[in-house]
Amino acid sequence: MRATALIRAACNGRVTTLPQLRSDGPFHLRRMRTDGPSATVGIIGAMSAPLGGDRLTLDITAEDRAELEVTTAAATLALRGPTTEAATYDVRLTAGEHASLRWRPQPLISAAGSNLHQTYTVELAATSRLVLRDEQLLGRADEEPGHLVTRIVVRFAGRPLLDQQTAYGAPEPGWDGPAVLDGHRATGQLLVVDPRLDALREPVLLGNGATDGCAVLAPLAGGPALLATAVAPTTSAVRELLDEAHALALAGWHGRAAAPGGRRPTASPYNNLGVLAPGGAVPGVAPRAHPGTVRR
Repeated sequence: MRATALIRAACNGRVTTLPQLRSDGPFHLRRMRTDGPSATVGIIGAMSAPLGGDRLTLDITAEDRAELEVTTAAATLALRGPTTEAATYDVRLTAGEHASLRWRPQPLISAAGSNLHQTYTVELAATSRLVLRDEQLLGRADEEPGHLVTRIVVRFAGRPLLDQQTAYGAPEPGWDGPAVLDGHRATGQLLVVDPRLDALREPVLLGNGATDGCAVLAPLAGGPALLATAVAPTTSAVRELLDEAHALALAGWHGRAAAPGGRRPTASPYNNLGVLAPGGAVPGVAPRAHPGTVRR
């Protein structure tokens, strides 16, 4: 199956409109009800996909000053198809000047026997803002995962910002070893790009990798951006870690401007090792137990 769905958001000076919303194949697109000037599009799966050999593309554009969020109604399940050829799932994200684009889908599940290559290609203007969230579950209950390769390529203001590839499942060597997933079966990434960010200078460690999983939030050298990568036993634990990383990123942005109510945030609750100090708290995140040290 070959399918390409298109979403184009534009600003009419007051609110964000959707002049182009074209469904195709397994992608059924619906505008969701929102408050305020932004627009939200929900993607509903119209059929089982991706299967082996499928060629699927989502092309999403937020034009100048548009504010767009795109999400999915349910998890995406990659299954074995009639051929062993890899399926491809390409997500193209483009944001114009002063535009805001948020990609927040439900997790991708790599079922046994599946073979999927997923690619994010992101093009950002110098004044645009992006939140990209990607969560993956490797195998359903009591089954081995399929073969999953994910690549994220981001250009900011015409320059490379990020080019990262991960690969899980057979025949990849050592993908579940201590240097990669350490036996965990859920992983995820959060990329925040915002010219207003007061980016962290050092990576921050979140969580306890030995039991509940962990995440690393780190600045990127090519622009005002933070990247969080998490591994955990379940997608709910990954989501909690990425929520915490997102809140910390937003706290960094508020370091440049007064927080709501005119208050400026206090000093970072993390110590020099990037560990949440006793009694520390991140705005918008419930306090967690002190994670201690993370084994490498």
